[in-house]
Amino acid sequence: MIEIKDLNKTYQTSAGAIVALDNINLTISDGEIFGIIGLSGAGKSTLVRCINLLERPTKGDVVLDGKSLMQLPQKELLKTRQSIGMIFQNFNLLEQRNVLQNVCYPMEIAGIKKDEARERAMELLKLVGLADRQKSYPSQLSGGQKQRVAIARALATKPKYLLCDEATSALDPNTTQSILELLKEINKTMGVTIVVITHEMRVIDQICDRVAVIDSSQIAEVGYVSDVFTSPQSEIAKELILPKARPIDKITGEHCVRIVFDGEDSYKPIISNLILECQVPVNILYADTEDIDGTAYGHMIIQLPDDEHQANRVLHYLQSSGITYSKEV
Repeated sequence: MIEIKDLNKTYQTSAGAIVALDNINLTISDGEIFGIIGLSGAGKSTLVRCINLLERPTKGDVVLDGKSLMQLPQKELLKTRQSIGMIFQNFNLLEQRNVLQNVCYPMEIAGIKKDEARERAMELLKLVGLADRQKSYPSQLSGGQKQRVAIARALATKPKYLLCDEATSALDPNTTQSILELLKEINKTMGVTIVVITHEMRVIDQICDRVAVIDSSQIAEVGYVSDVFTSPQSEIAKELILPKARPIDKITGEHCVRIVFDGEDSYKPIISNLILECQVPVNILYADTEDIDGTAYGHMIIQLPDDEHQANRVLHYLQSSGITYSKEV
């Protein structure tokens, strides 16, 4: 288990103090895939680097399996870090080493025997589907292949935790999907707890169990992905989940309602039934659905008639039908 307690990170600059993280409290359970999402500059990458103390917090603590990392002597901290793998947006492979040598590198540092390290590296390359590229160099690989090598390298010392800092941001959609599926497989088969840092909600809703939304150096919201997706509480979560719907905020004098689909409701012809039942026109301003852990979820924003009586008829229908909705304007 990872426990982040009252964590703060402040940088001192010539222009004054910059607060990167402000009173962060999170608990990440063993075996889960936990997402941390936010816009650029929100503090998410600083947070993930504080988890393994690549960045040392100004205040607060990181507790790993009951052990305070802030209290560990340097030698013991280095040993503990072997239980925390990390992959990066830019892969960070050693260009002068081939694929096999890159995967072996952390085991060399850990003092693992050469033959044992090579055997472990080959097992991992088979896992990530690159056993046939063991002698290739990073310059000969695609972006997706480089990230697969980086994942294999991160798993070399048999870590309990894997930190992924914008691991798919530099990849095309198809490659991103294959990397996310690989991470899910690693989580399922090896029991590795995975922390995913991203600015893309589609990454979160595809593989994460829970998510923390970070904004302006603070945690804005934490919850199960399905809950946050269907009923975001913070403004930043709403912005991340419904980016295409932002322009409706500028509409004035209109009746706008956001309908939330959760599970079974996603497959019902709600709008068709609404129009037939209420005998009023509605305008669909935005609609989107996502598949979260095999279940469909989604949002739809509709514009109701200006006539107050007709608008209330629609709202009554939604309420009586048990359909989750909220007024947007």
